[in-house]
Amino acid sequence: MNIEQFYPLFLQADKVTIDSRKIARNDIFFAFSGDNFNAATLAEKAIDDGALAVIVEQPEFENKDRNIFYVPSTLEFLQQLSIHHRTHLNIPFIGLTGSNGKTTTKELIHAVLSEKFNVQYTYGNLNNHIGVPLTILSIKPEHEMAVIEMGANHQKEIEFLCTIARPDFGYITNFGKAHLEGFGGFEGVIKGKSELYAYLKNNHQTIVVNENDPIQVEKTEGYSPKITFGKEDADYNFESFSEEHFVGLIYQGEKAVSKLTGDYNFTNLCVAASLGLHFGISFEQIKHAVEQYTPTNMRSQVVKKDNRTLVLDTYNANPSSMTASLHNFITFEGSKTIIIGDMLELGIESEKEHQSILKLAHDLHFDEIITVGNHFKAVNSSELAFENTAQLAEYLQQHKIQSENILLKGSRGIALEKVIDFI
Repeated sequence: MNIEQFYPLFLQADKVTIDSRKIARNDIFFAFSGDNFNAATLAEKAIDDGALAVIVEQPEFENKDRNIFYVPSTLEFLQQLSIHHRTHLNIPFIGLTGSNGKTTTKELIHAVLSEKFNVQYTYGNLNNHIGVPLTILSIKPEHEMAVIEMGANHQKEIEFLCTIARPDFGYITNFGKAHLEGFGGFEGVIKGKSELYAYLKNNHQTIVVNENDPIQVEKTEGYSPKITFGKEDADYNFESFSEEHFVGLIYQGEKAVSKLTGDYNFTNLCVAASLGLHFGISFEQIKHAVEQYTPTNMRSQVVKKDNRTLVLDTYNANPSSMTASLHNFITFEGSKTIIIGDMLELGIESEKEHQSILKLAHDLHFDEIITVGNHFKAVNSSELAFENTAQLAEYLQQHKIQSENILLKGSRGIALEKVIDFI
């Protein structure tokens, strides 16, 4: 089975899935296999359940009469099929990467562009070598634009994802201290994320630049075409403001306030608004999109509980985002408790970075500092240093937090959201 032979069958399908639990009638199921599972054993059942076709990588499971097709690698076939499909899609693709804020920025861009266009975008955090192909294969003839989030924790990953997504526009949210272990330090982060710039330059595509970020400015100096925001002489210029805990932007005297907390989200709003204006969307429509967007993914999410304000930012954490969160949270009025979880994938920099964040927390004089995870526990001698969320939950059942404001910030692996019910 080759791509050209299979493509007409793909066009008849409703969707592509790699999850046997989510197979529906007229789907194409890619039966991935691993050390502890082999989804090819479910191929016949998938067809019985209504799947249009199944792709397997073990020849003994092939049954062409039932549209069960063998390929040497299901992953490579998925990627090659998405590349082939991309060549048939004559719509603008916006590629997005960066150390912090990718998902929130992607969702804001989608919300703004959807005011005028039918936009397909990366669902959740499916931003890797499997997620990007799946997103591209979900694009149908009715879609008019695509927003593709690309994640990476090693060199050359963004370069590879660009060969699949082939973005026409590209934006790097920032260069931060994330995945230092995989990238080989901060300079490695800059090099790895800048692979998006390299692709865009080599293919004469448009770069979106935050002119307040010196690295972005340096990496794109003298290049054209680009869309700029942030400085007075940029293509688009915005002012920031806040209402209560929420960040907003002003464009030509008109205000739009989001439901996001944190000054760092101002830049995310700016790029979404800049792309909206570039594609002919009025600021009135942009304002509507910004004000209707509600974060529900534990990213800069503000919730009320028992007359207290909780800031949930538990989806990810690294030194850059942790620093920004702490500086934002100290501006809240009233007493403040922080619950901060380990920052993972920092390699040899881990102890130093955790010490630095703990010092910052003390210097900002929060009313109470609680840490979760072995990395923080190694540098925190306080009785409020817990190894995991289970220990913290047990403590919270006996000791209610009295503060009016509570921040929960940590890496995904710490799962701080598990303690929300005990707060």
